[in-house]
Amino acid sequence: MSRAARRSEPRHTKVLIIGSGPAGYTAGIYAARAALDPLIVQGEQPGGQLTITTDVENWPGDVRVQGPDLMARMGTHAQEVGTKIASDTIVEVDLAQRPFKALGDSGVVYTADTLVIATGASARWLGLESETRYRGAGVSACATCDGIFFKGGIVAVVGGGNTAVEEALHLAHFASKVYLIHRRDTLRADATNQARLAAHPDVEVIWNAVVDNVLGDGRGVTAVTLTDTQTGASSNLALDGLFVAIGHDPATELFKGQLAMDEDGYILVTPGSTATSVPGVFAAGDVQDRHFRQAVVSAGMGCMAALEAERHLIDAGSLAPPP
Repeated sequence: MSRAARRSEPRHTKVLIIGSGPAGYTAGIYAARAALDPLIVQGEQPGGQLTITTDVENWPGDVRVQGPDLMARMGTHAQEVGTKIASDTIVEVDLAQRPFKALGDSGVVYTADTLVIATGASARWLGLESETRYRGAGVSACATCDGIFFKGGIVAVVGGGNTAVEEALHLAHFASKVYLIHRRDTLRADATNQARLAAHPDVEVIWNAVVDNVLGDGRGVTAVTLTDTQTGASSNLALDGLFVAIGHDPATELFKGQLAMDEDGYILVTPGSTATSVPGVFAAGDVQDRHFRQAVVSAGMGCMAALEAERHLIDAGSLAPPP
């Protein structure tokens, strides 16, 4: 069927959920249990960032679980309670009309009375082939997620902002030594974080240096190659783990110019809510959370978004209140 033909047959739902990570699947579960007949459009990476994560040790109820397994279970749960799932990617949205309209890469047009945005965010990486090779085997972008795996080890954090400093201080609870590698001679972090960093005996800053290569033994990281940005000198630093903390990019390009966002592209929501600047549109998970970036937090936001979507539909008169 041609794209033009498929566009003439829109799929309508009370609750359209864009994204299928912990926030999206949880929104689907709660919306389905409220009999809202939700539809999830999975996107290019069904299951979100957790599908490229190996051991997960901070998901309540699972001492240790593989990220892909956890997301597969969440997707199955969502379907079993009545959520419909489309293997498609939204390429265009129109939030100015009612119902809201979203165009899939397949050519299918989705229309919805409410919209939950759960497209997530992705970590910025150094762009090294060796970094990709050891991602999940010593290279990480989340100290809160993976710091425990380096208890007693030697690790390094790349970055110079508040996130990098906070990651280094968190890792110092586990590692015997933490290096903070920064390409300049001053940090961007605020004065409070810099003072905490300077006072910690197990954290050392390596100034004016960039990571050019990640070295390993095929099973995990053993060192990184550093280049001095002032002299050009090269050296190796022995490590057990490397944490990249140079920022995240929220997947919000679709919604620019239609929703209020901060300077980095995170969707702005009403405090204590998932409500965006457009009534009936809700944002859950890393797409609006620049601080925690944890699966359990995203799942909680997905629950909030579904409940708020239900309340919006009731208030709009398109859904009868529960008895």
